[in-house]
Amino acid sequence: MSIDLTAMSRKELLELKSGIDVALKEAELRERSEAIKAAEEAAAKYGFSLEEITGSAKSAVKKQKAAAKYRNPSNPDETWSGRGRKPHWVHAALTSGKDISELEI
Repeated sequence: MSIDLTAMSRKELLELKSGIDVALKEAELRERSEAIKAAEEAAAKYGFSLEEITGSAKSAVKKQKAAAKYRNPSNPDETWSGRGRKPHWVHAALTSGKDISELEI
């Protein structure tokens, strides 16, 4: 299959490109599905499920949020796990002279 791209207008080329992007995504999903099916069949041939071999479930389990370790004394709804950037209320408490241990839950 040969397409003369030089004879196409800019608008036609953009439409072709968007169509190609959609077709590529669909082809990837189709091939991924076929690969999973083939892997499941190969595992079943030996008496296993794919999850048993890979050690994980098909649908990934979402990570749980880290438990809160600190609470804003002026607004108990605001908490912080101690991970990531410090919230503004933690900075404000520390700069006012409070110790981080005073904010622990």
